[in-house]
Amino acid sequence: MKAGFIGLGHLGKAMARRLISEGIELVVWNRTREKASDLGVKIADNPASLISEVEILFMNLFDSAAVEAVIAGKEGILKGECKGKIIIDTTTNHFELVMLFHEILRKHAASYLESPVLGSVVPASQGTLTVLVSGEKIAFDRALPYIEKIGKNSFFLGEPTLATKMKLINNLALGSFMATLAEAVVFGEKAGIEKAKVLDILAAGAGNSAVLNAKREKLTKEDFSTHFSSSLIYKDLHYLQDLARSLKRPLFTGSVAKELFGMTFSRNLDPLDFSGIYRILKEL
Repeated sequence: MKAGFIGLGHLGKAMARRLISEGIELVVWNRTREKASDLGVKIADNPASLISEVEILFMNLFDSAAVEAVIAGKEGILKGECKGKIIIDTTTNHFELVMLFHEILRKHAASYLESPVLGSVVPASQGTLTVLVSGEKIAFDRALPYIEKIGKNSFFLGEPTLATKMKLINNLALGSFMATLAEAVVFGEKAGIEKAKVLDILAAGAGNSAVLNAKREKLTKEDFSTHFSSSLIYKDLHYLQDLARSLKRPLFTGSVAKELFGMTFSRNLDPLDFSGIYRILKEL
């Protein structure tokens, strides 16, 4: 099995390593070439040359602007041989732009699968991500053996934009949970309770969740090395606000969480893990 991979940030590299460990012959490209040098695989010169030599191409990029540049840029996918190819885009995109990606790749006889993932670096390295997919069913069936290398669960939602919308909705819960847990820990400490004890009680009570399980060690050690950055959750919640506006619905907890994560930018904490919101709340 052979595939391409574009985008080697924290999550992208974890997924790429997982694919390699599962026996996939991987060819990669990243805007910063040095980030690919330790993978021990072939590095393509540009996205156009990469799509020309693989049938399946994964992407994991920061946002929709980056995806658009990789697809339609000067040396982008559309400049290569993309007829009959399948692009599995695991980026969390804007729900409006993702529709454009479906359309332009269809016009070039390629299949685009919007495939945002639930989970970050640790589940990616273990192949236990959850993958949400929208696109053509035939393309999904062809891509599934590859998707199963990185995801324990996959949900095929079919209609374009639904996978992206569901990912943004998931991150409403993710961002709100993280902010609430961090605030609860800070309140517990301010009330005079040892942090470890606060976390034990939250885990045994109302705070018990996948979010707490994933971020408990980071909160305990205050090691906010990046798995999923504050800048990314801020971007996702901004996209969610656009979704709320398009649905003519208010967005309450998501908007508050977005502004809390926005506070990381002025303190230069935005590249760190989003559990670092604890530090912001502790300083207040």
